[in-house]
Amino acid sequence: MSLFLVLGLALFTGTAAQAQDRVWIQMEAHPDLATAEGRVRAYAQILDGVNGYRLRTGWYAIALGPYNPADGERFLNQLRAQGAIPGDSYLAEAEIYQQQFFPIGSNSLEVTVPQAPAITETAEPAAPAIPEETVAEARASEAQLDRPGREALQIALQWFGFYNSGIDGAFGPGTRGAMSAWQAARGFEETGVLTTRQRALLMDSYQGELDALGMRTVRDERAGIEIDLPLAMVEFARYEFPFAQFDPVDGSGVQVLLISQEGSEATLGGLYEIMQTLEIVPLEGERNRRSSSFVLTGQSDSLRSHTVARLEDGQIKGFTLVWTPERDAQMARVLEMMEDSFSTYGGTLDPGAVDPGMEQGVNLMAGLEVRQPDRARTGFYIDGTGAVLTTAEAVQACTRVLVNDRYEMEVIHSDAALGLAVLRPTQALAPSTYAGFLSTPARLRTGVAVAGFPYDGTLGAASLNFGTLADLQGLNGEDTLARLELDVEPSEAGAPVLDATGAVVGMILPEPDMGRALPDGVTFALRGDRMAEFLGQAGVGLTSAPVTAEPLTRNALARYGSDLAVLVTCWN
Repeated sequence: MSLFLVLGLALFTGTAAQAQDRVWIQMEAHPDLATAEGRVRAYAQILDGVNGYRLRTGWYAIALGPYNPADGERFLNQLRAQGAIPGDSYLAEAEIYQQQFFPIGSNSLEVTVPQAPAITETAEPAAPAIPEETVAEARASEAQLDRPGREALQIALQWFGFYNSGIDGAFGPGTRGAMSAWQAARGFEETGVLTTRQRALLMDSYQGELDALGMRTVRDERAGIEIDLPLAMVEFARYEFPFAQFDPVDGSGVQVLLISQEGSEATLGGLYEIMQTLEIVPLEGERNRRSSSFVLTGQSDSLRSHTVARLEDGQIKGFTLVWTPERDAQMARVLEMMEDSFSTYGGTLDPGAVDPGMEQGVNLMAGLEVRQPDRARTGFYIDGTGAVLTTAEAVQACTRVLVNDRYEMEVIHSDAALGLAVLRPTQALAPSTYAGFLSTPARLRTGVAVAGFPYDGTLGAASLNFGTLADLQGLNGEDTLARLELDVEPSEAGAPVLDATGAVVGMILPEPDMGRALPDGVTFALRGDRMAEFLGQAGVGLTSAPVTAEPLTRNALARYGSDLAVLVTCWN
């Protein structure tokens, strides 16, 4: 059993005999007395309670103490965090020491240490005092730091925003400038050389920040991910494929997802699209997708998030960090630590990794809320570049417009009087089909079909609704309108009205505000033969439907309408 485990058990059981045990903080050991004497005197200049002992092995040790186990462990952690003692210092017991050679004439091996009292906020024992130093003394004490100790100082300076270069343990002009800036911020003389006390203050402040975050290494065997997480702010909640989910602690507003699944480039692309539909990924922010990785950042007035995912050897792994804006500075540091510590091993989450008690719903994905648009309407492709015709109302006052929840669109022309809007994709898009318009008025009392997205697109695809062309004008004689005998849902506004050959004879308009309720089965559409002028103003050439086209079967018309119509969503 290790010494640390023995000490831990002693503190846990709390028997009187164990509480009387004495421990020392052993910092160094040297094979010759001359070296040990030089080092112990150097330590004695900056720390109280320094002793030198001959070990049973014949070597010479430098140690602080003696302490009771509770105080010894506390002082060890505090002094290591401050950088005042080597990082590999440890607790030792009396039996390893034989004879004291420093201070001369002392014999602390015979000292009895009383049991430590219960620690309260007003009775916290102090660590050995660290006296202030001159610049020369500070340089001398600094020279005793090992590389990890020097790197730790750079990391702490970087954490507080004073240092922005590489962590290399070399105290060049950049590090000296950072030290001067830190000294100035703390009211010290700007020497560019930190004294032992200043180093202790810097490291103690840094450790305090880490303690507040609770940064700990988490090794998730099921997900095959190892990463440092702020466990004072999040705690493991559940597995919900493809995520291991960590929820906020005490209202911290911080959330973490570990991403783990088998897959290919196509799977990675699908995950990229799905992540952008989640409420935890705000719409504004960097979107960077490559063949084997992607980065998603999101920011809004109330939320921030950062997602990284990578594809390697058939495995997709990554993480998402979510936080609230008041934690921006804090989470910038956490994010860097998470990225630096992230590593993968083993397998991936089983697709069956689902909490049986998890709430389900069409607005949830892996237990996470899916973002809902402000408005959902229908549109349809009007050329081979992916231009879409829809209603002006569909895209009014929208921060972002998407087609089929996937393709980003921009409004290139809108006419409030006609109620039309033309959208262009912001990326290359090649639809499988696009509209052919009937250039002459359709025949009255003929059958028509509407290819739209009812129920705000919940069904996931366009469906056909069949009716009759009742009139080629509006109720007030408007010759740009057609009246149809069929019922539509509000989200079907913007849908193409098709004749039996698939030619577009109109576009469904929103229900008019007439000050009275219309009978069931009354719907208005903008006539297809009146759209040429509008589309020309938008810079889109109208394609005429062939006049000799044969009627389509109902199934063929349904397939064509499904390819032609698109779901248009407005986001804010």
